[in-house]
Amino acid sequence: MKRLLRDLLREVPKGRKLLVLSVLLAALASASSVALMGVSAWLISFAALAPPVLYLQPAAVGVRAFGISRGVFRYLERIVGHDLALRMQAALRVRVYDRLAATTLIGRRRGDLLTRVVADVAAIQDLVVRVVVPLASAAVVVVATTIALAFLDVGSALVLLVTALLAGVALPWWTQRASLAADRASVPTRGRLADGVRELARTGTDLVAYGAEDAVLDELLAIDEELCAQESRAAWLRGVATAGQVLAAGIAVAAALWFGTTAVAAGTLDPRFLAVLALTPLAMHEVLATFTQAAQTLTRAGAALGRITEILDAEPLGTGDVTVGDGEPGLELVDVTVGWPGAAVVQSSVTLSVAPGERVALVGPSGVGKTTVAATAMGLIPPLSGTVRRGGRVGYLAQDAHIFATTVAENVRIGNRDATVEDVADALAHAGLPVDPERRIGEAGSTLSGGERRRLALARLLVGDHGLVILDEPTEHLDRETADALMADVWAAFADAPVLVITHDPDVIAACERVHELA
Repeated sequence: MKRLLRDLLREVPKGRKLLVLSVLLAALASASSVALMGVSAWLISFAALAPPVLYLQPAAVGVRAFGISRGVFRYLERIVGHDLALRMQAALRVRVYDRLAATTLIGRRRGDLLTRVVADVAAIQDLVVRVVVPLASAAVVVVATTIALAFLDVGSALVLLVTALLAGVALPWWTQRASLAADRASVPTRGRLADGVRELARTGTDLVAYGAEDAVLDELLAIDEELCAQESRAAWLRGVATAGQVLAAGIAVAAALWFGTTAVAAGTLDPRFLAVLALTPLAMHEVLATFTQAAQTLTRAGAALGRITEILDAEPLGTGDVTVGDGEPGLELVDVTVGWPGAAVVQSSVTLSVAPGERVALVGPSGVGKTTVAATAMGLIPPLSGTVRRGGRVGYLAQDAHIFATTVAENVRIGNRDATVEDVADALAHAGLPVDPERRIGEAGSTLSGGERRRLALARLLVGDHGLVILDEPTEHLDRETADALMADVWAAFADAPVLVITHDPDVIAACERVHELA
């Protein structure tokens, strides 16, 4: 976590300077609160003696000045601190996106990934705003206040320092240790809950149709109850720690009164400063009140950022495992063994080539590993052995290509972000999809028919410049007429490109020059 924090501070322009400035402003705001209490106490004590009004004017001005400065410094600290935190959050999110884009995360549930990318990344903001800045600024204020009170009474200052260490170090440390297990458990529980809610939203119709909605809802409620129990434990610990801080403040005030009255009786302390000794610890302990929450926030943020670090430190699986040549487009697999990492071998000794202008059908029984071979050819997973070479980028028409909940044009531009309006229109025309490019699409293409979704995925493929085209069951779930029309457009669009087709369709197989069968 410390390494990640340092790296993000380096990435943000003037990150370290902004952090120091935020701590300084927070310290000035807290110091103004303490000074306001001390000056107010002196003013009240001195005013009780009925001195000339002019004698009270400097203290009255000081009260106003510290009251105003407290608000001003706090406002400026919030601006600087939140600006830094949001910049660090943005930098971290970019890091996570880059890693996700370059890594095939096998076995990760989407809800869990969503929690990591959204909620866990946001923990960096809490770490800066609610932990680092308050703790650093409070430490400065505690030291300065203790030194200032030492000039009035050393005993009171020492007791104040001890109670400050109790409230600001011992209690937060205990709270952090006690709530560590609950916080570590609650973060993945949130991920499970988010994943369950996501699946419920996507599969609600199917669940109702089969009468399984009650079972799924009961499971979600069980997860929610588990999360509530974890959060309740953390809240109870916060309550205990808060009570301990109130007790520490009371001890500091009582000690200040005892030492102060003793000093007044001995003639070593001006009676006007007794109220200062008694009330200043209240203001300082108010500054320390955030320490317990900061400790729990640190634990929670540490657990969340630890989950982010798992993604950032993950091996870039499938990146750099394929040799991409600068020469002729095409694909060559030489004695390749494929399989998902950590799982059994799916296919071994696969030797396959696809030349420009050639159509090769990859066939075999369901589950034999055709899609796994294609994923290896694209570089999504590394070959377990052998050599994979290809020329240029891969254009991939997935068996169930994802359609994004945006416009038709933006879905097409997934294939080429630089595609112009004319490029999009031409791609839609060649794909046989005469729709308005600005038409909005429902989630997962729910407002399109199966044939339209497949043609939209084809249009996405057409706007790119590909050195290899892979089609995964392009005619599945389509009627014969629609399938024939779609494949006619595909063959016409990629007449000169190397095309690898994964299919069970005999008509598609018959249209290919060669057939490679997996057993």
